[in-house]
Amino acid sequence: MHQENHTKGKLLIADDEPGILQLIRDYFEMQDYQVIEAANGYEVLEKLSAGPDLILLDVGMPMLDGFEVCERIRAHVSCPILFLTAKIEEADRIRGLLSGGDDYILKPFSIDELGARVEAHLRRERRRRSGGAVKIFDRLAIHYEETGVYYGDQPIPFTRTEYGILAFLSLHPMQVFSKEQLYENVRGFDGNADSSIVTEHIRRIRKKLAQYTNRAYIETVWGVGYRWIG
Repeated sequence: MHQENHTKGKLLIADDEPGILQLIRDYFEMQDYQVIEAANGYEVLEKLSAGPDLILLDVGMPMLDGFEVCERIRAHVSCPILFLTAKIEEADRIRGLLSGGDDYILKPFSIDELGARVEAHLRRERRRRSGGAVKIFDRLAIHYEETGVYYGDQPIPFTRTEYGILAFLSLHPMQVFSKEQLYENVRGFDGNADSSIVTEHIRRIRKKLAQYTNRAYIETVWGVGYRWIG
């Protein structure tokens, strides 16, 4: 993380409504966060170099909406990305999560709830990075501090959520976790409303690993959940 010593973290917040942007900025600055503002999606792209610890994206921005911004930047930033949205259809929720988003906050929102969600994601991020330096399973190596996965010396690209599931399971070998438990631990709080999407993430993880090895690292325990058997 790019956290500075005198703040709780650096947030990049994008919303085309000045009133909401000011409300969020004032709240988080009072909570001792450093806040970087963006009035549209293109400003997000320009301000990524500041190295935020977390990004809040309004979905409904004109020209370049929050989903499109996430799709453009996800491969280049490792921090959590949260969407702010007035409404969300299931198809949009799935699109957002599979494109690399980590959470949704519905408008109108409680500012204290937003603060709690942000803190939960940053806590999870700190836990994940302190989970261990590296674990090696045969030729598969998981580097927890740099959030990287390698087969031999070849990096395997995973989305944030895919990596989060893989890392969490590998840190708890042979323990069985339900989809709800995986979702909660990867997202940082109770998230069973979207737990079904874990199945798709597991499928994608297995497909990427299968390009390098026939070894099964994640086992399905039918009717219960998944476990790491690496």
